[in-house]
Amino acid sequence: MDELVQMRGADTSSQQGRGTEQDSSMNSSTAQYSNIQHCNNDLSVCTDDGCYSKKRRYVRKDGSCNMVFRHVPGEWLLYVTDIFTTLVEIRWRVMFLTFALSYILSWLFFGILFWIIALANGDVKDPTNEPCVYEVRSFTAAFLFSLETQTTIGYGARGMSENCMLAIIIVTIQDVISVFIDTFIIGIVIAKMASARKRAQTVGFSNAAVINLRNGHLCMSWRVGDFRRNHIVEGTAHAQLVQQTAHMTGKVDISYHDLEIQNNHIILATPATIVHIIGPSSPMYKISLQDLRRDSFELVVSFTYTDDCTGILHQTRTSYTPNEILWGQQFQEMLRVNRKHYRVDYALFHQTIKVPLLEISAEEHELKKHSACPQHELQNVSPSEVSQEL
Repeated sequence: MDELVQMRGADTSSQQGRGTEQDSSMNSSTAQYSNIQHCNNDLSVCTDDGCYSKKRRYVRKDGSCNMVFRHVPGEWLLYVTDIFTTLVEIRWRVMFLTFALSYILSWLFFGILFWIIALANGDVKDPTNEPCVYEVRSFTAAFLFSLETQTTIGYGARGMSENCMLAIIIVTIQDVISVFIDTFIIGIVIAKMASARKRAQTVGFSNAAVINLRNGHLCMSWRVGDFRRNHIVEGTAHAQLVQQTAHMTGKVDISYHDLEIQNNHIILATPATIVHIIGPSSPMYKISLQDLRRDSFELVVSFTYTDDCTGILHQTRTSYTPNEILWGQQFQEMLRVNRKHYRVDYALFHQTIKVPLLEISAEEHELKKHSACPQHELQNVSPSEVSQEL
């Protein structure tokens, strides 16, 4: 039997951002990954021959896409047309600044209108004149009246009179606009607080994927878990292999290959291990350990689910580069059963242990397994049966 490859897995206490190392028994032509540094946009790998930069990620570890759009036709118009979604997606500090400016500018705008009305009616020059707005004889007073009207403070000194119909109409318009601003702000704040991105942060994937044998088949697997007590109604796992081909002209072709997943519909009451059998239909069927280290594909995985509290549909994503796919490793068991309930130890969520595994591809493994079957059957045949056959 061929020599089993003893893989040196990444340290279980620091799985994120580390690749695997091979034992000294492996072929010397295989690169030894001594250090792997992850950045937001790319992956730098340091080997015994020096450091080099690999292709940038298509999807970052946090699930965001590493994309920059340029020269979008009507870009600003698109943001303004869908202003509600734009305000939901912006940062909190920018949203608070926008809302504060919307209030201040509205107070200032209507204060200027009340100041113009006071000037036109002669309220500033003639204190004995019957005013349009009581106690508004300066711009500061007009601004304060606008603020008190829109915020319904009502100190009692300044108020409307029946002498100017135009001032009454402006106050009515200001009240209606104030209601719209308040409703818009409340809706956006609630939408941001109930954003699917926040819930997606409480559902996470393991830092690395692993390749090992399951029921005699070479399989690739990764973990997904819900870190909150309120669990998910139903979820669907999906995986794609993204491959990039760069041409000399600068053109980049991106191809997508769907991976078949066993039992992709999951009720995530406990952390689940998503399994992909590397069969003949898999794009990884002919990839061995050495091919895996030389390749530059990216495994993009997602989990789409419905929250049982809000009923909102969410999706969590991440990606694995070849250096984050650990060969000859399996996840540690983190589920225990006691007398009353199941106990899940999330300290073991990312941890793996070494298992013996040949460095050959799934295709070679299947051929080797089938070629060994006739010899095994022949060994079980007795000499008398052989003589009868002859």
